[in-house]
Amino acid sequence: MAAQNHVQVTIPKENHAPEEDFDYSQRAQWLRAAVLGANDGLVSIASLMMGVGAVQENVKTMILTGFAGLFAGACSMAIGEFVSVYSQLDIERAQMKRDKETGGQNREHQEDGEGNKEQLPNPFQAAVASSVAFSLGAIMPILAAAFIANHKLRLAVIVAAVSLALLAFGGIGAFLGRSPMVKSCARVLIGGWMAMAITFGLTKLIGSTGLEI
Repeated sequence: MAAQNHVQVTIPKENHAPEEDFDYSQRAQWLRAAVLGANDGLVSIASLMMGVGAVQENVKTMILTGFAGLFAGACSMAIGEFVSVYSQLDIERAQMKRDKETGGQNREHQEDGEGNKEQLPNPFQAAVASSVAFSLGAIMPILAAAFIANHKLRLAVIVAAVSLALLAFGGIGAFLGRSPMVKSCARVLIGGWMAMAITFGLTKLIGSTGLEI
């Protein structure tokens, strides 16, 4: 009986490259500047307009106040972010220089530093992102109030528009950062309401003391 030659054919398994997990922490720099800038612009300018609206019914006064706050806030955010990120950049560059000077003593740290040069923070990018985001957030309550003649309705529209925008910003930030959606939205919404209510109440209190504006 002839021996049967069994040829074993090995079918190569498909080489499924492991799906790389995206490091959402890489978004931290620009996401932080953009989301915080938009929230700051939205809440601060809305609160400023609500405070003025507590003692002034003139729509022109509210709009001018809003624009003044927008210009001042955008410049402040840009300068503050630039200085902050530039300081961080100086610290990281100084650390990389020290690692290079130590030679073999910190070889592993030095190699990591060389690989992370492209990930160094960009102060100009952070400043522009913060300023633009602040302006986009700040313009919303201004536009909401611009075409409303009735004073009380104008205040209500500002609160409604700001609330919707806060929910949107909170949702966008949570989605991009893969953080809990409900908690993020609730946090920014409640914070915005508190800021507007406190500013309105305290300004109304000061105005009721007889201070003429």
